[in-house]
Amino acid sequence: MKISVLGCGRWGSFIAWYQATVLKNKVISWGPEGDYSYEILKSTGKNEYVELDKSIELTCDLGRAVSASDIIIISISSQGLRGFMKKVAAFDITGKIFVLCMKGIEEATGKRLSEVMLESGVKKDKIAVWVGPGHIQAFTQGIPNCMVVDSYDPELKRYIADNFKSNLIRFYYGNDIVGTEIGAAAKNVLGIAAGVLDGSGFVSLKGPLMARGAYEVGRLIKAMGGEFNSAYGLAHLGDYETTLFSEYSHNRRYGEMMARGAKFDKLAEGVMTAKAMKELGDSCGVELPITNAVYEACFLSHCFDGGDGAKTCMEIILKLFDRVTKSEF
Repeated sequence: MKISVLGCGRWGSFIAWYQATVLKNKVISWGPEGDYSYEILKSTGKNEYVELDKSIELTCDLGRAVSASDIIIISISSQGLRGFMKKVAAFDITGKIFVLCMKGIEEATGKRLSEVMLESGVKKDKIAVWVGPGHIQAFTQGIPNCMVVDSYDPELKRYIADNFKSNLIRFYYGNDIVGTEIGAAAKNVLGIAAGVLDGSGFVSLKGPLMARGAYEVGRLIKAMGGEFNSAYGLAHLGDYETTLFSEYSHNRRYGEMMARGAKFDKLAEGVMTAKAMKELGDSCGVELPITNAVYEACFLSHCFDGGDGAKTCMEIILKLFDRVTKSEF
């Protein structure tokens, strides 16, 4: 099987490593010329996460990467997907299968990433999403995990999951692409909230955050036409350990540093997802108190100004626990 992986950052480089080293597939790894992630792989063959198998073809030629494989995996920043797909669609994508290994909601439109793909000219039965828990640092040590593949097309999700599974990753078949995508994106928002609690010294409140967070996300999923219980699956609740507790979680680290008045300089998808989710909640008439608090902390608290800004950030999250008494369900 020949696979092209578009994007060679943290997760993209792992996917290329996994496909070539574990699954023994022929892999083309694409990155934009001049980009740091691409250039470091080109010059050294490795980055801080993986060492690429010598069989992997590394290229900055997007046309080559798109044309050479029938299965194309995309792993880039979720907010850049629409613009990126304009470049991809300039080549012949007829019959190509696209697998999205990214978690987010388009901030400008509130669209799920598979919807962005549809609007970019990809056929419904050619789109799959690959999400769920797992950290590269654990995978490369041989520590296994479970993940999920979902799609509009039942045959496609089974094909991808069956061909991508290994002793390192056990795949489940998703059965609710709306819930899978929203849940996967929303867990990053919860990760920021958890980081604020860590930075504030209120770690024990992460238990209530988890319980109420999954319930909140489930209500949004249901309002958007998905299944409420999807929030309790691998894409969302199942990903809490790697997002709300792990030292490797970018979103948790972002929240932790924000609570201390400092900036985290790596990508935290939960920031823009919080903004998109707030707008979705408003448009769907669904109350999202945790999401709204994260949005306020990220965009309105001036927490990076230092001093009282960090204190304000903590107060925004902690006031969630001062809400009026109500029935749990």
